[in-house]
Amino acid sequence: QVQLVESGGGLVQPGGSLRLSCAASGFTFNMYTMSWYRQAPGKERGLVASITSAGNGINYADSVKGRFTISRDNSKNTVYLQMDSLKPDDTAVYYCGVRMPFSGTYWGQGTQVTVSP
Repeated sequence: QVQLVESGGGLVQPGGSLRLSCAASGFTFNMYTMSWYRQAPGKERGLVASITSAGNGINYADSVKGRFTISRDNSKNTVYLQMDSLKPDDTAVYYCGVRMPFSGTYWGQGTQVTVSP
């Protein structure tokens, strides 16, 4: 079955950096677009960044452009999110997701990112 396991969250000061990882299993990783989403308290889950199967197509939410970098290593079945110049507004639970035809979207358990002085 599809499994996505996020790691790398934590508490960081404004201006700091974190690198999130998402280890995938149970599907052919190099065939699917992978995405990072986030959900802050009281808000809907929203797309942060996505990367196509070969890594040659990348999209970012306007709020993170120039600060976050998504990448993937298909040999390790892992997708990453490098987050720099973090702001308090980036505080959220970050989820890795993959959309499967006919099956919908699968999510990991999420990893908490807190940006606070």
